[in-house]
Amino acid sequence: MDTRTKLDNAIKDAMRAGDDLRKRTLRMTLAAIRQQEIDKGITLDEAAVQTTLQKEIKTRNESIADAQKAHRPDLEAEARAEIEVLQDFLPKQLSSQELDEMAKQAVTETGATSLKEMGQVMKVLLPRLQGRASGDQASQAVRKLLA
Repeated sequence: MDTRTKLDNAIKDAMRAGDDLRKRTLRMTLAAIRQQEIDKGITLDEAAVQTTLQKEIKTRNESIADAQKAHRPDLEAEARAEIEVLQDFLPKQLSSQELDEMAKQAVTETGATSLKEMGQVMKVLLPRLQGRASGDQASQAVRKLLA
């Protein structure tokens, strides 16, 4: 079953259970997916849906940082709860050791030796991650190896 179908089914389950937070979070995520489809004029594939989920999580992480600056623990808690809901639909995340190993392989394959060649490494690495790690995490792992 693809992620989009899982999201649709989860919304129905949340409505039946009366789980407002889960229902609201999943509706916002599906709206973001539909908006991308309208903007691009295509139906998103599984990888694009996973990318959209990661973007939604990143947005909520930024909301947490903003809530902390504003001393709003209520908003921070809500954003954390929304992240937990969204993470149920992402594949198992890579550990830092697994990510470092994949980054080493990509660096070896490209023959990169400096930060100037980081883009080449990222082009090889990012398609392999497929939602199991964020671009920021991959970037940090590659920087650490090339620095």
